[in-house]
Amino acid sequence: MRPNKKILSLLLIGLLAGNSAKSEKDGKIHAVPFPIEEDVALQPSWVKQRESLNINWLKSLDADRLLHNFKVNAGLPSSATPLSGWESPGIGLRGHFVGHYLSAASSIVKKYGDPVLAKRLNYMIDELGKCQSVLGNGYLSAFPETDFDTLESVFGGVWAPYYTYHKIMQGLLDVYRNTGNRKAYNILLGMADYVARRMSRLDESTISKMLYTPQANPANEAGAMNEVLYELYGISHDKKHLQLARIFDRNWFLQPLAANKDILSGLHSNTHLVLVNGFAEGYDQTGNPLYYNAVSNFWNMLQSAHTYVNGSSSGPRPNATTPTSLTSEHWSIPGHLGNTLTREIAESCVSHNTQKLTAHLFTWTCAPKYADVYMNTFYNAVMALQNHETGDCVYHLPLGSPRQKKYLDGQSDFKCCNGSSIEAFSLLNNNIYFHQGNELWITQYIPTVLDWKDRHITLTQTGDLVRDHHIGITLSMQTPHTLPVHLFIPSWSKQAGIFINGKQVGTGEGGSFFTLNRQWNDSDRIEICFDFSFRIEHMPDDEQTIAIFYGPMLLAFQSPDEIWLKSSSSDIVSGLKVTDVQNLIFSLNDYGTTYQLRPLFAITDESYSVYVRTDRLSD
Repeated sequence: MRPNKKILSLLLIGLLAGNSAKSEKDGKIHAVPFPIEEDVALQPSWVKQRESLNINWLKSLDADRLLHNFKVNAGLPSSATPLSGWESPGIGLRGHFVGHYLSAASSIVKKYGDPVLAKRLNYMIDELGKCQSVLGNGYLSAFPETDFDTLESVFGGVWAPYYTYHKIMQGLLDVYRNTGNRKAYNILLGMADYVARRMSRLDESTISKMLYTPQANPANEAGAMNEVLYELYGISHDKKHLQLARIFDRNWFLQPLAANKDILSGLHSNTHLVLVNGFAEGYDQTGNPLYYNAVSNFWNMLQSAHTYVNGSSSGPRPNATTPTSLTSEHWSIPGHLGNTLTREIAESCVSHNTQKLTAHLFTWTCAPKYADVYMNTFYNAVMALQNHETGDCVYHLPLGSPRQKKYLDGQSDFKCCNGSSIEAFSLLNNNIYFHQGNELWITQYIPTVLDWKDRHITLTQTGDLVRDHHIGITLSMQTPHTLPVHLFIPSWSKQAGIFINGKQVGTGEGGSFFTLNRQWNDSDRIEICFDFSFRIEHMPDDEQTIAIFYGPMLLAFQSPDEIWLKSSSSDIVSGLKVTDVQNLIFSLNDYGTTYQLRPLFAITDESYSVYVRTDRLSD
C-alpha cells in the first residue's frame, strides 16, 4: 500500500501546532530531579538493602536465557533453556522482560559501574544487534512480524505486540542514555524506522481500530510507545520520531482527559496509565497545553476517585467480561472502592507508573500534594511489593482482610510486574532532590549523599525517618553560598520542628514546604523533627471500612483471621501504641483483644489485613 497522504498531512499539522505551543512551556518547569546515576548516592539503610536485593537478583539471571527467544526468532542458534512465565516460547509477550532488564541493569551500571552487569549489557546488545541484522529491516523482537500483520488485519488475535515492542525500545534507549552504548541507539533507530514504515501503510481508520483499547484486558495494548518515541525525539531531534509518537497518543483518550471528563471506569489501568506518562513526555517535548491539562486532570481523577489508601489503583472491572477483569487490573466506578477488595488489586506495574507520573507533575509545579502522594506510594505501594528477605516481588498487593502476598518466582515466573519492579528498585534514589537555578527542593528523607556539582555543594542526609522520626542534613562547601532550601513537610506530620546547627529556626506545617533562604557555610547542619502519630483513613464510599497509618507507614494487622473491630473508628486511635519502634511493631487494644500490626512494607509471607471493618456492635 502507498503511504496515506491524509495521515501524513494530519501529522504535519500536529507537528507544527506542537512547535508553536512550545513557548507556553517556558516557566512551567519549576524543578528537575538530580541525575541519580551521577549526583545522588544511597547510603547504608533499609532502603539501600532493598536496592542490594534487586542488584543481586539482576546478576542471578542468565543472559543467554534472556536472549533465547530473540535468537530463535531470528533463526540464530541457541542452546539456552528458555525462560518461563510470559517469556515462554509461544507466548505473545515474550521479549518484554528483556526490555525491563536492560533498563534496570543499565541504571545500576551507571550508578556503580558494576563490572558484571556492564559486561552482560554489552554482550546482550551485541547479540540483539546480530538478531536485528539477520532480520534485515530494522525489526527486532522475540516474536515474528506476522503478529503485527494479524493485529493490523483483525485488530486483535495476538497478545500485545506493540506493548512488548515498547519495552524493548525503552530498554535500548535506557542502555544508551545510561552507558553510552551507541550500538543500542542504532538498534533503537532501526526499530523506530520499522514502526514508521508499518504505520505509513495504514489508513486512519485502521490505526484507530488497532489502537482502540476500552475493552477488558485489551490484547492490543500498545504500552508507552508514545513515551519512548517522545523521549527518542528529545535525543534525535528528528521530527519523524515526533510524528510517530503522536500516532500512539489516541485522541479518544487524550481529548476527554484534557476536558476534565472522567472516562476511566472499566478501562484496563496500566494500559492507559502508561499512555498518560507518554502525554507527560509529550508536554515536555512540545509544550502543548493539551498534554498538560490531560495529565493533571487524569492525576486528580485517579487520586480522588480511583485510588486505594496506599496510593495505587486497579481492581475488578464494573462490568466484568473475563475472569481477569472480574478480579483485577481495571478501574472501577469513580468513588466506589469498598466492594473491590479482591485478592488481585493494586497491580505493581500501576504502582510504579503512578509514582513516575506523580514525580513528573511535581517537576511542573513543585506542589506539595504531589510530594505527599509520591511519599505514600513509595512506602506503601512500591516498597511493599518486594519481599525484603528474598527480593522477589508480587504481581498484586491485596489490601483486604485477610490477605497474603503471592510472590513471583524470580527464576521462573516472568511477568509484567517483576519487570516493572526491577526498574522501580533500581531507582530508589530518584526524586529525592530537585533543583532549578540556585533553588533546592528536598522531598524524600532517605540516607543519601547529594553531589551538587554546579554549586560545588555536597549534602549528606542521615537518619532513619520511620524509626528515628527525624533526619539530619549536613552541607559541605569550600565557600559560603546563599540559596533557598525548600524542605517538604508531609501532610501526615501536622508540624515539624526545623533546626539549624542545634537552634530551632521555625516550625513547618504539614502539607507544605518550609523554606530556608540564607547564607550557608561549610558544615552547617539542618535537622527536621517530624510529628509521628496514628491516624485513620476511611474508604471513600464506606465509613466503616478503615486503614491505619503511623506517620508515613500504612499498617497491617498480623492475623490469619478476618479483622472486624468492635470499636468505632473514632475510638481506635486511643487504643493504638508503639510496641517496638526499632522493629516497627505496633499494637491495638480493641475491647480486650490485642492485635499486632506492622508496616505493610515489612510483611513477607504471613497473613495480614489492611482495610478492616469497624463498629460491629452498632449494627
